[in-house]
Formats: sequence, C-alpha cells, structure tokens
Amino acid sequence: MGNTERVMSVHSSILDLIGNTPIIDISQVSPTPGVRILAKLEGQNPAGSVKDRIAKAMIEEAEADGTLSPGHTIIEPSSGNTGIALAMICQMKGYPLKIVMPENVSIERRQLLEVWGAEIIQSPGSEGSNGAVRMAQRLADEHPEWAFLYQYGNEANPTAHYSTTGPEILNDVPDITHFVAGLGTSGTLMGVGTYLKEHKPDVKVLAVEPPSGEIVDGLRSLDDGFIPPVFDKWGGLELLDGKRIVRPLESIECTRRLANECGIFAGLSSGAALAGALRVAERIESGTIVFVVCDGGWKYLSTGAWTGSLEEVAELANEIVYF
Repeated sequence: MGNTERVMSVHSSILDLIGNTPIIDISQVSPTPGVRILAKLEGQNPAGSVKDRIAKAMIEEAEADGTLSPGHTIIEPSSGNTGIALAMICQMKGYPLKIVMPENVSIERRQLLEVWGAEIIQSPGSEGSNGAVRMAQRLADEHPEWAFLYQYGNEANPTAHYSTTGPEILNDVPDITHFVAGLGTSGTLMGVGTYLKEHKPDVKVLAVEPPSGEIVDGLRSLDDGFIPPVFDKWGGLELLDGKRIVRPLESIECTRRLANECGIFAGLSSGAALAGALRVAERIESGTIVFVVCDGGWKYLSTGAWTGSLEEVAELANEIVYF
C-alpha cells in the first residue's frame, strides 16, 4: 500500500479559525427537483456562530482607530451570539466586557458568557432585544470612558461579510442564483448581498423575518419599528429582492428537518432560514440556493426543540429568548 500524505497546519491563535466555513449540499430537502439547496455552516466558527466574524472585525477596527486600548471596557447589547463571540475575544485580549441582555435569555447564554468572563447586565425581558439596545445606549452615554461597538450601526459588521463570507460563497458556489439569510442586525444580508450583486448581478438576495410581533430567535421584523442603521447605510431596501415571512412553528419544524434529514444540529434561526429557502425553491424551476446556518444547536437544548411537542416549544419560544 502506498503512503497517504497528511497535510496539517498549525495556527497561532483560535482567531485564525474564524471564517472559511464549509458548505453542505442538502438538496434532498428541496421541493423542486431542479433546485439545489446548499447550507453554509457558520456554527463551525470557534465560538459557535456567524457572529465570530463581526466580533473579530469590530474589535480589530476599534484597536486600529484608537477606540480600544489595553484594559478598555467594552459594552454591547446582545441576546446571545455576538456577546459570546465578543466574550471569547475580549478574554483573550484582556478587555473587560459588559453585555446588556434581556433577563429572559436561555440559561446556555448566561453560562457561555460566564465561561469567558463577561459581566451580564439584565434588561427587561418584556422589551426584548430592542430594550437591551436602548439600555446599552443609555449606559454608554453615561460612561463615555467605555467603548460601545454597537453591532447594529458598526460598519465593520457588514464589511466583515463583504470581505469574507461573500467571497467564500461565490468561490465555493460560482453557480449561485439565490442567497437567503435571516434578518437580525442585517449585517450578513447587506455584506454578502452587496458582494454577490457586484460580482454576479443576477443573484437574488432574500431576507427571512418573523411576522410583526412574533418571536423567531435571532431574527427581527422591520415592521416592529427598529431599522438597524447598517440596513439603511447599505441600501437594504434597494438591495433586497424580497423577504419571506416565517412563523415560529415553521422555524422549529425546519430545525428538526435539518437534524433528522441532514444530520445538521443547528439553532432555531437556522430552521427559519431553511424555511425561507424552501419557500424560494417552491417558486422556481431551477437554480442554486445558498442559505446561512448561523449557529449550532447546543445553545438551544433547553428549548426542547428536538424533543418536545411543536406547539409547546413554539409557546416556550415566546417567553424565553434563545438566540
């Protein structure tokens, strides 16, 4: 037997592993034979989500422009993944971190933030993620000595996706026809969408959002009144070719389909993104859809999303913020 050469590389830091995530063909779930559906697995990032990309970018930009200096305290609103990614990086770099988050977030969120030493400041659960944003803004105004990175308005957020996620997708899937992602801060949609349309103008970019007043973890409805500043700055209304409205129950159903039919253990907003991709696939005869699986399922185990009755899990999702 011949020798099999094994190529390995040694990285100098865990931060070097952010990005370059794999894409998996899950066309077995496609409702239309001529339509491929591909999933980009952002849960493979070291802190477990797509937000690793923007946390690294925001911190590095703030260091470069002098906003951050050694020992500087950072404050940021987050209901989960951005806070966790920031906590990992801040612990490594020596920045104290305060995360403002709704009091009704899942226990996994708190535990992960505590693993990496972040201080949690609770905002009223009834006000959701918008309430956390308002409280963080107020605290940042009261403490000008703190650094407020503000993911919703920080140009490094969409720029990170323009510079990394978009090129990765086009390089791996040159025949992409549709890009589908959840609408949260809108950074992924704006950055990837802008890059794709610059290099392949016929690509359709579609957002997935919940109905106004309903909760799908990690996503927001623009109709609820808060428009992320990066959405406006990057011409969101002109960039998007449409949006797909996905209800909580459908998100949970598709999260289970990812696990049961594809072996992909993902979070609830990833189920929503798949639901959106399936809606797109139903309306076209041929094409290649790429959607974002923005995190893994580990932080959602307390939802019972894979084991409880669909109705009970959907009801629980209205009470607890899991993203």
